[in-house]
Amino acid sequence: MPSPPPSHSRLSREALSLLGKRIQLARKERRMSEKDLAARVGIARSTLQRIEHGDPMVAIGRVFEAAVITGVDLFVPEATSLAAEIRSTDERLALMPASVRARRRAVHDDF
Repeated sequence: MPSPPPSHSRLSREALSLLGKRIQLARKERRMSEKDLAARVGIARSTLQRIEHGDPMVAIGRVFEAAVITGVDLFVPEATSLAAEIRSTDERLALMPASVRARRRAVHDDF
């Protein structure tokens, strides 16, 4: 028996829905058929339809590729490269501890 799909937060579902709708809008504005975009992304037409409907189970790389091909902004408007953002994030990560452990809960042994 397959395990149930993981639950996703409302915000995650809304973000996926918005990204899917933006991809669909951009595809239509560019007069691309579902078949054409799916071929360029390297996926089945049904997978593209799942992307455009915000299905959280589609591989994120495929979603991003569909967004890039249709010209949908990812993270920053009109980005041709995210190298500066990656460097900035790397610098911030360098200031963080190498590993993170869950906080220990205080033991309440007052009986």
